[in-house]
Amino acid sequence: MTRWYRERKREHFYRAAKKEGYRSRAAYKLKQIQNRFHVIRKGDVVIDFGAAPGGWSQVAREIIGEKGLVVGIDLQPIKPIKGAIFIVGDITKKETIEKIKEKIGNKKVDVIISDMSPNISGNYSLDHANSIWLAENALDFAKKFLKNNGNFICKVFEGELLKEFLNKAKADFEVVKLHSPPASRKSSSEIYVIAKIFKKTEGGAEEIEQSDNG
Repeated sequence: MTRWYRERKREHFYRAAKKEGYRSRAAYKLKQIQNRFHVIRKGDVVIDFGAAPGGWSQVAREIIGEKGLVVGIDLQPIKPIKGAIFIVGDITKKETIEKIKEKIGNKKVDVIISDMSPNISGNYSLDHANSIWLAENALDFAKKFLKNNGNFICKVFEGELLKEFLNKAKADFEVVKLHSPPASRKSSSEIYVIAKIFKKTEGGAEEIEQSDNG
């Protein structure tokens, strides 16, 4: 794929986001993941990690409808979205987890989505390790708060630590796949872990399926 084509593709999703009222081109990544894997359903309670500027929360809000709930968390403030609640905080900190618990109350969490990225240092090994560390924090939250049969999506950077992280996800979900949505840049090392059907009991997960980039 030529650089010209890649730039044109990026511009396509950027223009589409502007036209359709999404806050970022990343909104199309979640839309494409949803179209393929159906991770979010009407009425769901969705936790959105790394939510700024709000593109994924917008898409989730459209899917869940009026009876669902989206709680978005980010280090940066997010402009309000009708029907969504936003928290400024660090998900690796206990106080942020407590804030999330306050917002969801007695509701069961159906889906956790994470588009978190570390601050890019330029050192690929370090950036990869930091992306896995963030994903592990999201997975730990999922293990504590996700309801039985719930779903989990998180972004990671590809690298040597990915297999170990997938094995951790496999221990708690029946289906674990890797997927690169068409809206992702082909030159990017990002890939999404799609984990479906959370089981609170130990074991019973299927073998990790091969990377699905179709």
